[in-house]
Amino acid sequence: SSGINAEYGENDTNKKGSVLTVAKIAGIQGAKHTSSLIPLCHQINLSHLDISFTMDALTRTISAQCEARCTGQTGVEMEALVGASLATLTVYDMCKALDSNAVIRDTRLLSKSGGTQK
Repeated sequence: SSGINAEYGENDTNKKGSVLTVAKIAGIQGAKHTSSLIPLCHQINLSHLDISFTMDALTRTISAQCEARCTGQTGVEMEALVGASLATLTVYDMCKALDSNAVIRDTRLLSKSGGTQK
């Protein structure tokens, strides 16, 4: 999960297009390429990947949550974190002209099952 405070208007569209649609695509692509972005992170065949958003007009906050799953005996938390991070980075990129004070914050793992846990 990752959040961004940004001015995004009454809907998610700006002159670059649908902010959340583009951010979802970026998050999915990023999660699929985690092993090429993070050194020594091995490639995983993901069986499920989804990016969802929550928008709060009062606090001007957009939260992205990435859910990743695989059938192997490994965790996919890095893929989920990369997916959420790239989704919020894309929101920032698409909204920076509207709000130069946008802040990306609170990227964290919400839950994990399977793989190695301590």
